[in-house]
Amino acid sequence: MQKTHKTGSAAMPLRMMVVTALLIALYFVLDRVVPSIRLPGAKIGFSFVPPMIAAILYGPIAAALVYGLGDLIGALLVPFGVYHAGFTLTAAAMGMVLGLFLNEKPLAAFGSEKGWSRIRLFPNVILPVLINCLILGLLVNTIWVSQLSGSKTYWGWFVYRLTEYAILVPAQIVIAPLLMKLCEQLKKAGLAQDRLFKNRRKI
Repeated sequence: MQKTHKTGSAAMPLRMMVVTALLIALYFVLDRVVPSIRLPGAKIGFSFVPPMIAAILYGPIAAALVYGLGDLIGALLVPFGVYHAGFTLTAAAMGMVLGLFLNEKPLAAFGSEKGWSRIRLFPNVILPVLINCLILGLLVNTIWVSQLSGSKTYWGWFVYRLTEYAILVPAQIVIAPLLMKLCEQLKKAGLAQDRLFKNRRKI
């Protein structure tokens, strides 16, 4: 009986690592390979989808890895310009924010059972989208953009990028609940974070 628990508990973290690696690869494809929708002052893509899935399934650490490593790998393999570590740090922070709000038990990896009683549109979806898009994406990332390009001042880039985030905010708010439904099916397949860590504690 002990052997069965050990086998199951060893397989579950491995499954989590494999899924996280696949999400990093999917982020790379969506961010660097699949063409983005380009509008005046806006580049609209769907690279936020894999970190959201990681956040819903596994919480802030996995989501930060998907966002941060995905950005780093993409910048190294398919650079769009000069690399700036600020973008990677901001991406990792975005993943942390998603994991804290979209996961039912965001601190489960640290052994805590505290979490959300229910995932709601507000604050769990709307608030992290606003934090990521308006604070980290628009306010913070525009600093890095302005540092790499002298063609505009910070506020010039800020105004130029407003169109992008005016589209991304409602798009992410609409897509996030759809991803939650998808993740419900993945959880039934045994990929939920709470099941992973419950099995680990059986060792």
